[in-house]
Amino acid sequence: MSIQVEAVAKRFVRNRREVLAIDNLSLEIESGEFIALVGPSGCGKSTLLNMIAGILDCTAGRIVQDGQEVRGVNTRVGYMTQADSLLPWRSAEANVWLPLEIRHVSRQQRAERTKALLEMVNLSGFGKHFPNELSGGMRKRVALAQVLAYDPGTLLMDEPFGALDAQLKLVMQDELMKLWERTRKTVVFVTHDLAEAITLADRVVVFTGRPGRIKLIEKITLPRPRDVFRVRFQPGFQEVFERLWQALEGEIRKGEAL
Repeated sequence: MSIQVEAVAKRFVRNRREVLAIDNLSLEIESGEFIALVGPSGCGKSTLLNMIAGILDCTAGRIVQDGQEVRGVNTRVGYMTQADSLLPWRSAEANVWLPLEIRHVSRQQRAERTKALLEMVNLSGFGKHFPNELSGGMRKRVALAQVLAYDPGTLLMDEPFGALDAQLKLVMQDELMKLWERTRKTVVFVTHDLAEAITLADRVVVFTGRPGRIKLIEKITLPRPRDVFRVRFQPGFQEVFERLWQALEGEIRKGEAL
């Protein structure tokens, strides 16, 4: 078992009021599995990622990864957010090797690892370019390479392609699928896009509105490898979409009524 979320709850205090973001949430994620989390805004999806990453503590329950309880920053995961964390004054290659530099990896090893990663994300020849010289898709590729630099076993991805246009989002989904098929890393992927979740994931987890609980877990049986450009036309895709939307629609409408 890669990650076990055991009866987790998370409370915040804001403006002297207590907010229960997640309540009694349990989830088991297998090693090498691709899990997508969907749910209405504010239901605790990102909060769960932050707790797996060790950025936030659990108010109740616990999270265990590879047999060890997560306490403090979890260095076994890589975290990719919607807004990339590239430093504008560093070139693409210097951004990619930043995690290795922090870990005092030798310059030669950094260079070798960075070259391999830029090739992996189809950015060979762009290592000397700065972020403002790259397109949005290229920046996302650099950010992904940066997360992969120290070879974490688990990738946490919080709407990483949410800001991209529809065509570029498909291209990045395709890049991610190819990378996942090569490496079989564990991926926990937050998205508001049901089609994206179905296209990428082994299982889709639907959250209720706040406080976030699990309403439905849908196993995606569409065959792999999946062609992200055509998978929506495969038999069974629409049926899965409709089941997930039926589970999600009521939660979204509840939030609009508040």
